[in-house]
Amino acid sequence: MDMFKNIVITTVEKPATVLLPKGITNRVDSRPTYGVSFCIKGQVAYILDDGRHFILNKGNAVILPQGAAYTLRCDKEGIFPVINFTAESFKCDTFVAVELQNPANHINNFNKLSDYFLYEDKTLKIFSLFYSMLDQINRERSHTQSPLYPVVSFLEKNISDPLITNGFLAEKLGVSEVYLRKMFAQHYNVSPKQYILDMRIQKSKQLLENGTQSVTEIAEQCGFSSVYHFCRLFKAKVGLTPSEYRKANMLFKI
Repeated sequence: MDMFKNIVITTVEKPATVLLPKGITNRVDSRPTYGVSFCIKGQVAYILDDGRHFILNKGNAVILPQGAAYTLRCDKEGIFPVINFTAESFKCDTFVAVELQNPANHINNFNKLSDYFLYEDKTLKIFSLFYSMLDQINRERSHTQSPLYPVVSFLEKNISDPLITNGFLAEKLGVSEVYLRKMFAQHYNVSPKQYILDMRIQKSKQLLENGTQSVTEIAEQCGFSSVYHFCRLFKAKVGLTPSEYRKANMLFKI
């Protein structure tokens, strides 16, 4: 289910990082905006008046509904980034906890979004990145609800292995290769091979943006059989070579 289908973001507030000590509680009677809350460390609980609990920790994110009444309780001292926003055509009247496949990537995007607010002319970048973050959250939510989740979870942890095959994944899921391809087409509209490539390209972009590793090292870490193979596929997918992508990203950050 696409929880963000037809959503129109109207405002994105400057991201905030909240530091909470263990045991503190805070009552909210009517939340003024929607929000997306992450966790760098620690744990908090959002407690609704009907007794339901929604836990936020390092492994997930929580969508916070506008107008909600709740009590926030910090169970473990920590650091909790949050992005508040307003939107139209968004049907979200309860809290939604989403298990994240790559929490560090979301924190990196949060930091990048925070940086955009330092400049007066970055409105389009702010909205573009925030839509991208919501899309990623929605896809990760779909992963956990999909029968392919065991395979997707395995790929997230083992994408550096260049020997992953359809046969291996099918055996892990207990289905035939033909049915595996059918499942990927049904749930993700791509083949298993394309899904793996997209995952590798995404990881390589993160490493190019955030690290100092060489292109060869990144190719190996992302499961490409050779640096030549990596550069060719990256250029075809992104439109830039890995070196050009890194240079453009570094120039943008200055």
